[in-house]
Amino acid sequence: MNNRQLFLSHLAQTTDFPLMIEIERAEGIYMYGPDGKRYLDLISGIGVSNVGHRHPHVLNAIQSQLDKYLHLMVYGEYVQCPQVKLAEALCQTLPNKLNNVYLVNSGSEAVEGALKLAKRYTNRREIISCVNAYHGSSHGSLSVGGNEIFKRAYRPLLPGIRNVIYGSYYQLDEITEATAAVIIETIQGEAGIRVACKDYFQALRKRCDDTGTLLILDEIQAGFGRTGKFWAFEHFDIVPDILVCAKGMGGGMPIGAFIANQEVMASFKNNPLLGHITTFGGHPVSSAASLATLQVIQESDLLAQVDAKADLIKRLLVHPKIKGIRNKGLMMAVEFESFDVLKPIIDRAIELGVITDWFLFCDDSMRIAPPLIITEEEIKEACAVILEAIG
Repeated sequence: MNNRQLFLSHLAQTTDFPLMIEIERAEGIYMYGPDGKRYLDLISGIGVSNVGHRHPHVLNAIQSQLDKYLHLMVYGEYVQCPQVKLAEALCQTLPNKLNNVYLVNSGSEAVEGALKLAKRYTNRREIISCVNAYHGSSHGSLSVGGNEIFKRAYRPLLPGIRNVIYGSYYQLDEITEATAAVIIETIQGEAGIRVACKDYFQALRKRCDDTGTLLILDEIQAGFGRTGKFWAFEHFDIVPDILVCAKGMGGGMPIGAFIANQEVMASFKNNPLLGHITTFGGHPVSSAASLATLQVIQESDLLAQVDAKADLIKRLLVHPKIKGIRNKGLMMAVEFESFDVLKPIIDRAIELGVITDWFLFCDDSMRIAPPLIITEEEIKEACAVILEAIG
């Protein structure tokens, strides 16, 4: 049996129509099939490869750590240099209020930890999230998701969850002294790149302060430079109580984190002790890769280039079938009339060697989120292929 047959026979499937693209190697913004066919990855593996595939600095960090040790002990017991250095570096990118890092394996796990932390610290049980929010697929993270299509088959989920409309001032008064936390994507991703205004976020921050509610910002997709700032909340002049990140932070390795104030995070130490546990969270190889990724973003001029690259894409992608483009930096949604119009375009672009996608809760829009390292010439190449696919 070849790999495609083995894939269908022995790997669990999540749809009846997987893409079935076989990749043999990847580098930079490109992936290559066994036959040598080249694919330009315009979605970064869904927001993961912010510094591209197999960035040399990330590979060097991984190799160096492989020569030292792999897993040693469950999280939080041994002093492991990769974890310590990564936590320090993350805190240095953040306001002083966010000074304590809990490392996990994924975005869903980071959300689970953040929800537990908010409940434990506030001793409250109600959580507010947004309509069409996506925070992950595990039971807790699914509970605070905002689309019933993905939830109804798994009910009962967590109790005490209420959804409000992202960006709506009129529902801020639903946040009360019974609310443990509001969890909100700084930029809504699977809703099709929706960006609330600065005034809304500042009003949300004030309402949380007034009611003693913790504000959890989910930057699993929007963090690590995707929007042109290292953290997307920097655009809105607010600071969350808990910050959630993953995806782009690992440089291609699995890792996530939730970050809070040391006083808040200390809630996990007592009553019960070991209030949150992970075996592989902050794996030393993933931590080393994450620190290298952070350094690449900070020490290059990638952040300064994001807006110009996004503007170039918007200038090039002009066609009667394109209804508009929404974006915050290189987190972009190209809107078409319907999924029936969009899907053949995505399929044709893949045939032509450019990989795009749609959004879970916005299937009339094309996802564009290239590695931040993409060049002007590569943008022109990708956009030319998309326009050809539209045609």
